[in-house]
Amino acid sequence: QVQLVESGGGLVQAGGSLRLSCAASGRTISIYGMGWFRQAPGKEREFVAAITWGGGRTVYATSVKGRFTISRDNAKNTVYLQMTSLKPEDTAAYYCATRTGRTAGWNAGDYDYWGQGTQVTVSS
Repeated sequence: QVQLVESGGGLVQAGGSLRLSCAASGRTISIYGMGWFRQAPGKEREFVAAITWGGGRTVYATSVKGRFTISRDNAKNTVYLQMTSLKPEDTAAYYCATRTGRTAGWNAGDYDYWGQGTQVTVSS
């Protein structure tokens, strides 16, 4: 199994920045990629960004492309989500997840383990 712990959420004004972290432990050797998803109240969980563990290949949702950057530190088994130019519509609980399958990374159904989530609130 893989355990995930997110951190870095908080309250920020529109236009501000936050960096989320997700530390993985356990059977991390099985990880092919990691991703970030978010879920706002009353809405479905949506894909934000994903990265492959080995090659560092990234993919982003259109809504965050150019504003968010996903990266990883293999030595620390940690993935980051740098969020800039935040908008009120970015407000949501953010979850990181891991997958073992060699998939594109945007489909939540491809992920095996999930963190508990960290809240991001962007005020206008």
